[in-house]
Amino acid sequence: MIIYSSTITNRLRYICDFIGTELVGKPFQLTDRKEEFQDFPGPRINYSAEKLTVGECWLQPHTLLFEQGIQLQPIECFEVNGQKAFFKTDGDFEFDLFAASFYLLSRYEEYLPHEKDMYGRYAHENSLAFREGFLNIPLINAWLEDMKRLLQSKFPNFIPQRINFKLLPTYDIDEAWSYKHKEWWRSAGAAVKDLLKGKWHKFSLRRKVMDNQVKDPYDSYDWLNNLHLPTAIKPIYFFLVPGKTGRYDKNILPAQKPLQSLIRQHAEKYSIGIHPSWQSGDDPLLIKKEIQTLEQITTLKISSSRQHFIRFTLPHTFRHLEAAGITDDFSMGYGTINGFRASVASSFYWYNLEKEAATSLLIHPFCFMEANSFFEQHFSARQALEEMRQYYQQVKKVNGTLITIWHNSFLGTDERFKGWKEAYYQFIQEVAG
Repeated sequence: MIIYSSTITNRLRYICDFIGTELVGKPFQLTDRKEEFQDFPGPRINYSAEKLTVGECWLQPHTLLFEQGIQLQPIECFEVNGQKAFFKTDGDFEFDLFAASFYLLSRYEEYLPHEKDMYGRYAHENSLAFREGFLNIPLINAWLEDMKRLLQSKFPNFIPQRINFKLLPTYDIDEAWSYKHKEWWRSAGAAVKDLLKGKWHKFSLRRKVMDNQVKDPYDSYDWLNNLHLPTAIKPIYFFLVPGKTGRYDKNILPAQKPLQSLIRQHAEKYSIGIHPSWQSGDDPLLIKKEIQTLEQITTLKISSSRQHFIRFTLPHTFRHLEAAGITDDFSMGYGTINGFRASVASSFYWYNLEKEAATSLLIHPFCFMEANSFFEQHFSARQALEEMRQYYQQVKKVNGTLITIWHNSFLGTDERFKGWKEAYYQFIQEVAG
C-alpha cells in the first residue's frame, strides 16, 4: 500500500502509521513523488486535490494535516453509511477520513479553550462525540471497516490483516480494604462517626472485620482470582501507592506490610501498573517516587499507568508520564460518563500537538468504568450489565479491544454495591467463560 501526498507532514505520517497498522499490520508507505506513486503495482491511495491515475483510491484532503499549531476547527457533522462524519470533501470518500481520525485521536479539541469539570478535568460535555451523539461508538474503527470495503472493491488482491476481538479487564485498587490495616486514629475516628450518626450496623460490621470474624467488604481478591482462572483473561491491576493519604488518596500507605503483600501476590500472577495519586497531579515529581515505590515492592519494572480519578490534562500529564518512564497509559476515557473518549477501540500512540510530534507513549482507551455507571449515570447493576453488553457488541463488531475498569470495592460484600459483583460475573461468563 502506498499513499501519495504533495506535502508530507508529521501529522500525515502519524495518521498513516496508525491507519496502516490497523488495516495491514504496518505503517503505510508515503511518497511525495508522483512517478513512484503511478508506478506502484499494489493498492494506491492518492491524498491530494486532484486525481492522478485510473483505478486509484482518491481521498481529497482537508487542510488539518497540513496546518501548524492549534486553532478552532469549524466542524459540521453529516451521515455516511449510517455513521457520523465530518471534514466533508470530494473523492471516493465523502469526507477526509485521515484528518477526521487525526482530530479525534490527537484529542485536538482538548487543547482548545474549554470548561473544566469539578475536578479540573476536560468535561465530556465539551466533546464533539458527546454533542453529536457518537460517544458510545468506536467511530474510527467503523470508518476503517468502510475503508477496507472500498479498498477491496478497487483492489481485489488487497487483503487486510485479520484482527480478533479482545477483552482486557483492568482493576483499580484505590482503597485495598474498607476497614482493615488502617491507622488506629483513622479507624477510631470513623467508628465514632458511625456511632454519632446512628449507623449501628456499620459499627458492628467494622468490629467484626477488625476481629477477623468476617472478611473486609472490599476484599474481593480471591473472588477475582477464581473468576479469572477458568478463562484466558489476562487482567491488569493498577495500585495506588501514595506517600501520604489525602482527601482523594485513601489507600493505606505502601510502607505497610499488608499492602506490600497484596501487591506482591498480584505481581506474581498478573500485570501490574501504577495508579498515580491525586497529589501527583499537582506535583509531577511524585509520579517518579510512586513508580519507584511500586518497583521496590514488586522488584519489577513498572511501565503502565492509569490516572486516579481519570485526572489528566493534555499535554502536561502525558508529558510527565513519559518523563517518568511510562510507556503504556490506560487513562483515555472519562471519569463522568462511559464511552469512547477518542472514538476508537484500538491502542494508539499519543501525538503531542504542542510539539507537533508523535511519541512513544502508547494509549489504551477504555470505554466502561463501573464507577461511572453507579455514581454518575445512576444505573442499577442490571442496567450496567446491559451497558457492558452494548459496548461489547460495538467493539466486537469492529474486532477492537474492549477495556473495562472495575474496583475491588464494587466486587466485595459492601451493601452499597449489592448485585454488582453478580452483574460482572454474568458479563465475564458471557464474553470469556
